[in-house]
Amino acid sequence: MNKVLVEIFLPAANESFDVYIPVESRLSEVLQLVSSLLSDLSAGKYKATQDAVLCDAKTGMIFNINMAVSELGIQNGSRLMLI
Repeated sequence: MNKVLVEIFLPAANESFDVYIPVESRLSEVLQLVSSLLSDLSAGKYKATQDAVLCDAKTGMIFNINMAVSELGIQNGSRLMLI
């Protein structure tokens, strides 16, 4: 499975994390995995919820969770934000 390395900023913890995500998976699946992972990595500063969204860290554009990661133009080095 092809993966890309992205940086995800987590405002709740004021930290960034480097995460590999699969390019062929739908963002809805990736969002669940990333939310759980960052909840653990942030030592409880962030609680994973079903209301979480991933957006572009630079523009603030919220990504469509029904599209695959590759369709959204997310690639190695992309900076995302989990809110």
